[in-house]
Amino acid sequence: MDTTGGVTAGREDRTVRTYDLTRQVTDGMPTYPGDPDVSVATTATVEEDGYRSTEFSMGTHAGTHVDAPAHTEPGGRTLDDYPASAFRFDAVRLEITGKAPRDPIERTDIRDAAAAVSPEDAFGADVLVLRTGWDEYWGTEWYGDHPFLTPAAAEWLADNDYDVALDAPSVDPTPSPNSRPVEPDGYPAHHAILGAGQFIVENLTNLHDPPSRFTLHAYPLAVAGAEAAPTRAVAIDEDG
Repeated sequence: MDTTGGVTAGREDRTVRTYDLTRQVTDGMPTYPGDPDVSVATTATVEEDGYRSTEFSMGTHAGTHVDAPAHTEPGGRTLDDYPASAFRFDAVRLEITGKAPRDPIERTDIRDAAAAVSPEDAFGADVLVLRTGWDEYWGTEWYGDHPFLTPAAAEWLADNDYDVALDAPSVDPTPSPNSRPVEPDGYPAHHAILGAGQFIVENLTNLHDPPSRFTLHAYPLAVAGAEAAPTRAVAIDEDG
């Protein structure tokens, strides 16, 4: 799947580059433990029916998706409570690579990654995009053993009004045979971020492609009353 493209738009002094950060929806793709399986099937063909049609079935948290507060918060807002403009973010990518399986992401990790980019850029963003590098394990048994936010790190992000995005299936530990007793129970990072009215974007990929600062367009499907929805996530870089 080609993830990048360059387009010269309008003025000669501006080049707009796009980077696709989305997981393709495929039959049998990985899902969070306990979530519905994904199925994609051809229901009509040009040769037999004169047209082609595809049927797919999936949960709202499959693949690249956006979580709204209603995902974990009683009375929380659903995605359709927001205008489409709410899903356009000033984004900064933070490098949190080098973590071992099921390692916590601490507040100091975020601070150090922000300093490496530029604190002014990082702390002026709408969304902090955490690149763990875990997307390389997609489709393997290791994908569920991703690094996760500590409750303290999530609370700091929430207190500072950040939306959060990452290249892993969850900001909290994912249940796995490799789970450890020291890991937080439940979904404290989700509660902290979504409880503050912020969004979480999960299962991104190709985060190494765009520059460290970009505009993230993450528009979820318009599913009525949904707490989450599959999303086409695209990074836009305007040079000049």
